[in-house]
Amino acid sequence: MSTMNKLANCTNPYQGTAKKVLCLCSAGLLRSPTTAKVLAEEYGYNTRAAGVNREYALIDISDVLVKWADEIVVMEKWMLNEVIKFDTENKPLVCLDIEDEYAWNDLALRQEVKTKYDEYLDNQ
Repeated sequence: MSTMNKLANCTNPYQGTAKKVLCLCSAGLLRSPTTAKVLAEEYGYNTRAAGVNREYALIDISDVLVKWADEIVVMEKWMLNEVIKFDTENKPLVCLDIEDEYAWNDLALRQEVKTKYDEYLDNQ
């Protein structure tokens, strides 16, 4: 599939009007999928998860995913340096400061995501 088709699909009207949030961690396997799940369940967002470390990521951050997103959430500050390599079009970039010490969907991780994202929302 060409990149043009993928970029066109970013604006598919059947996605609805929910905020589209791209959640990023290093490999896109544990923290970002859990964060995507929490944001979808708790806030009703349309979410995707990916990784910023292309050597390890199952699904890499890409121009298409960044273009698709209304907001980008990263787990650690250093990941912001990877995100700004893409055209973020002045999209909100949110850092939750969550270390890589959790299993996928870990209850403590879910609670930390919710607490830190609520703090971010409260400061808007």
